[in-house]
Amino acid sequence: MENLISLVNKIQRACTALGDHGEASALPTLWDSLPAIAVVGGQSSGKSSVLESIVGKDFLPRGSGIVTRRPLVLQLHKLEEGSREYAEFLHIPRKRFTDFAAVRKEIQDETDRETGRTKQISSVPIHLSIYSPNVVNLTLIDLPGLTKVAVEGQPDSIVQDIENMVRSYIEKPNCIILAISPANQDLATSDAIKISREVDPTGERTFGVLTKIDLMDKGTDAADILEGKSYRLKFPWIGVVNRSQADINKNVDMIAARRREREYFSTTPEYKHLAQRMGSEHLAKMLSKHLETVIKSRIPGIQSLISKTVLELENELSRLGKPIAADAGGKLYTIMEICRLFDQIYKEHLDGVRPGGDKIYYVFDNQLPAALKRLQFDKQLSMENIRKLITEADGYQPHLIAPEQGYRRLIESSVVTIRGPAEAAVDAVHALLKELVHKAISETPVCFC
Repeated sequence: MENLISLVNKIQRACTALGDHGEASALPTLWDSLPAIAVVGGQSSGKSSVLESIVGKDFLPRGSGIVTRRPLVLQLHKLEEGSREYAEFLHIPRKRFTDFAAVRKEIQDETDRETGRTKQISSVPIHLSIYSPNVVNLTLIDLPGLTKVAVEGQPDSIVQDIENMVRSYIEKPNCIILAISPANQDLATSDAIKISREVDPTGERTFGVLTKIDLMDKGTDAADILEGKSYRLKFPWIGVVNRSQADINKNVDMIAARRREREYFSTTPEYKHLAQRMGSEHLAKMLSKHLETVIKSRIPGIQSLISKTVLELENELSRLGKPIAADAGGKLYTIMEICRLFDQIYKEHLDGVRPGGDKIYYVFDNQLPAALKRLQFDKQLSMENIRKLITEADGYQPHLIAPEQGYRRLIESSVVTIRGPAEAAVDAVHALLKELVHKAISETPVCFC
């Protein structure tokens, strides 16, 4: 089953490289058919902290306002114990990051490359793969946090733009929704629950995660929510305790933070009975197992779509023809091959294998002879006219043989007479040859289809 998640990860990376990330497409795409877990939450809901707790590393940009401005496809790969942790980006192939502070900076830089140094958002995802012995095989899509107001430097439409982007992911039937809500706020006002309920009213695809449980007011607790009494979902709610800002500032180790989280749920009376299904470690394992199950159920549909898409692309490639070589030698060969095919087709037209050549024969066999017959050679070749031409050319002299100058003038005068019909025949043949050239060009398969 672990290989299934890895396979889906590879397909997702291929889709992104080819520009298919399910955005603004009227037709079903391969990206849309792949099961995915989208992380949804409002600003300051603890969404980034939950992801870092699952990974066990500080690697996400932090700050005020909208920090996540592009979807982050986070692919986790479990390594053997003792292996060194590292990260890789799809847009920087074959470069390994072992410093996770550099990972954070690269996320910021890659976001700026797409959106500029503004506070705009982009739907083009960033692909990040993390390899570690402290993770489970899992893929998550971190989406920009839902907000209610635009900050300085952002258009007024940013609130709706973010909601539209989030909705475009979570409304797809293959998307599993990870709704992050803070426990120290009224669940009725949770942005994540509100938008999840709109696209998944029965809660069949939604996992609820409750953060900041340790920051609730004294005398209050989240037991009713975690037990599914306040808002019921198909899957049980999971509570997590993230590092505080003070812990982050002190660079508290993430593994130590996980240990403290386990201790919190196991020692707090209100949550002691729920401790076995609380915490970021349990959340990661449960999501990984559920994602495997969903992928397994979707395999037939994915295979069918891939086969159908491959067939369509093969037909399209067949229609377009063979690829044209990029090097000079290959281009010269292609040109010579096209010329050879054109020459062959043109010759077939002339020889009558293809239509058109018979019109040329008609000019010589019918048009030209008919025009010549209409000429008045009887007058020009009469004895009186011949005697006159010879006399004018050679004078009154006795000749033992035919006079040369007289014959020459007689022939020249005849040639002048037939010049009109001959030129008309040449023009007619020229027009027919040009027509056959255009016909042969249109019939020459320049792509060798």
